[in-house]
Amino acid sequence: MKVSVHYYAAAKELAGCPRSAFEFTPESVGQIELRRAVIARFPLLEPLLGCMRLAVNGDFVDAAQPLHDGDRVDVLPPVAGGSPSVSCRVVDQEISLDEVRKTVEHPGAGGICIFHGVVRDHADEKEVSGLEYEAHETLAEKEMNRVLEGVVAEHPGVRIAAVHRVGALGIGDVAVCVAASAAHRDDAFTACRKAIDRIKETVPLWKKEWGRDGDARWVNLGD
Repeated sequence: MKVSVHYYAAAKELAGCPRSAFEFTPESVGQIELRRAVIARFPLLEPLLGCMRLAVNGDFVDAAQPLHDGDRVDVLPPVAGGSPSVSCRVVDQEISLDEVRKTVEHPGAGGICIFHGVVRDHADEKEVSGLEYEAHETLAEKEMNRVLEGVVAEHPGVRIAAVHRVGALGIGDVAVCVAASAAHRDDAFTACRKAIDRIKETVPLWKKEWGRDGDARWVNLGD
């Protein structure tokens, strides 16, 4: 399969060309695989590609939507008025921890703090076999972006990236990854902690716990 990739503004300058073509052997590939291929060909894009949006065939799509033969992908940097210091996504597939970390890396970062929220095998003294997360289709990313923008406003110079997974997760799976970089470690630690705490408080994401006995309950809904 062949995918054409078009670059705009800063992405075009970093790539050194307005468009390029990529070929893959499977019938479809994920957007993460395409991002990796773009970085391998254009290494200068690596530090910023995580905060750039991808449009497929003229529309913004869910990050989990696979790519097929003949698709056109546009690489779009943050628009004027947006913040390159913030990146967030909700996905329904395994989170690329390296991609989240690289999103906040830059030459001025003296410290990077990373938080992984992992599915554990118990809750409230009960055994847990897995979790299921559901998010509002449009408001989850909007609210997560608002939360991260607020943290950056409190800690100028910090960069933050957050990715939350939805769907069915097993024990040991990463449900959320937050990375914060800053010139000094104190700001990185503080910003990362504030970000994950506020995400859990206000972002419209819901968690269902599955017990080993087959029972399930929505957390914080009340029994």
